[in-house]
Amino acid sequence: MILAVHQVCLLLGSNIQPEKNLLLAVQFLGRQLEILRVSSVWETPPIGSPGPNFLNAAVLAHTELDAKTLKDQVLTPLEAHLGRVRTPDKYAPRTIDLDLILFDERLADPALWQYAHRAVPVAEVLPEVTSESGESLQATALRLSHSSPIQLRPDVSIQIAYPGSSG
Repeated sequence: MILAVHQVCLLLGSNIQPEKNLLLAVQFLGRQLEILRVSSVWETPPIGSPGPNFLNAAVLAHTELDAKTLKDQVLTPLEAHLGRVRTPDKYAPRTIDLDLILFDERLADPALWQYAHRAVPVAEVLPEVTSESGESLQATALRLSHSSPIQLRPDVSIQIAYPGSSG
């Protein structure tokens, strides 16, 4: 039996020891998925709750898992392993947040088009994605980055060696 290979785009966010937790998350994901690309790291203030700034990055990967299995067997256990504690405050500080953004080019998270902390990292790994209105994700990311405080963090690297990487 040949298993289908799915392309997934994940958004990673952390505001508790983010430099460490983003790297650990990508390393773990690299053992579970075939990582194709990892974005730069971007810093943004928290939305909806006080707390330290978030660091965010996007990962483009291949997996043979369906979306539900990916969430149940990889993403949720990884969040728990890295100390994610879910509280009634969905905006509370967290060690790691792993969101499935796109699954086989199908939008899994409509907030992608609303927030710079989502659009900017994802546009780095999938710039050609377009909205229902036809706007490219790259254009959306540029527009949102002008109206939201977001900054590149070149001092934080979560790049790892993965198949197809140039180094």
